Amino acid sequence: MPETEVKQAKAVAKNLRVSPRKAKLVVDLIRGKSLGEALSILALTPNKAARMTDKVVRSAMANAENNHDMDIERLYVDTIYADQGPTMKRYKAGPQGRAFPIRKRTSHITVILKEFDEEDQES
Repeated sequence: MPETEVKQAKAVAKNLRVSPRKAKLVVDLIRGKSLGEALSILALTPNKAARMTDKVVRSAMANAENNHDMDIERLYVDTIYADQGPTMKRYKAGPQGRAFPIRKRTSHITVILKEFDEEDQES
């Protein structure tokens, strides 16, 4: 019995200037949601990470439509995660000639979209 190949569209944004801890709060809101619902949630979330995540989701949507010939109406967010990227290390002057470290964290956001199956669409 041959396995059916599942179509999926992927988009990755790297080195985004938002900490992964803050990005994960936004990413968790849309995991498993349909594409329209996910875009609505991101549009109404007042967060810098939400705007960045919205761009990545729209990029994955464009990849699905143009590269994989997938139906946009049947897409949903299958996998989405925010990983830690490189940390920029800076220093701030402190009293008596000391230096205090400042860590400017970055993150990588990955989105994978899939199509609903016919049996999933009915329920």
